[in-house]
Amino acid sequence: MNGKIKIALADDHNLFRKGVEEILEDFDNMEVLYSVPNGRELIAKLAAAPVLPDVCLLDINMPELNGFETAKMIKDKWPQIKLLAVSVYDTEFNIIGMLRAGAGGYLLKDAQPYALKNAIEQIYKNGFHHSELVTGRILHQLISHPNKTNSAELNEKELQFLKLCCTEMTYREIADVMSVSPRTIDGYRDQLFEKLNIKSRTGLVIYALKSGIALLDEHT
Repeated sequence: MNGKIKIALADDHNLFRKGVEEILEDFDNMEVLYSVPNGRELIAKLAAAPVLPDVCLLDINMPELNGFETAKMIKDKWPQIKLLAVSVYDTEFNIIGMLRAGAGGYLLKDAQPYALKNAIEQIYKNGFHHSELVTGRILHQLISHPNKTNSAELNEKELQFLKLCCTEMTYREIADVMSVSPRTIDGYRDQLFEKLNIKSRTGLVIYALKSGIALLDEHT
């Protein structure tokens, strides 16, 4: 028991959850404290637990409380607990949403057991897990240096575009809101990629979050 990574698991798919429990219990350095079918039950377990888990694995689509809501509540009440999102969805909206809610990494459900083990160990040791979905560099910047950035070189249109990137809007919808052509939006995106040394929309959103740009206007 001593020295093991303590894990809690919330997922409403019973067969998947039971399978993950068995996989985790087979790892010598991990133990499952509890496993529940939704976020509300996980919050109740945490509130009553004499020992808190080191890492919580969260599905996104769950009844009662979804993954986004559950992650936010955990980070508000127990900020020391590290979170790993485990989902079938690989869309930017879901990845960004879980990172904004406090997850330190994002893993797809079709990952191999060794990938799950590696992700949990990275989350436990470093607070983040880098992958093809979320690069280690931008996650490290977000978690380790949340206030250290310089957006002075960005113009007003680029700042507006960055804030809109933090929504679920498509690039075409962003173009409509900004009253410009999709080609102009592509230009803003490519300029920011070059200026910030970022290669994806997820990276742009994480930059906006760590710099505070995403919080400048809650209505965008």
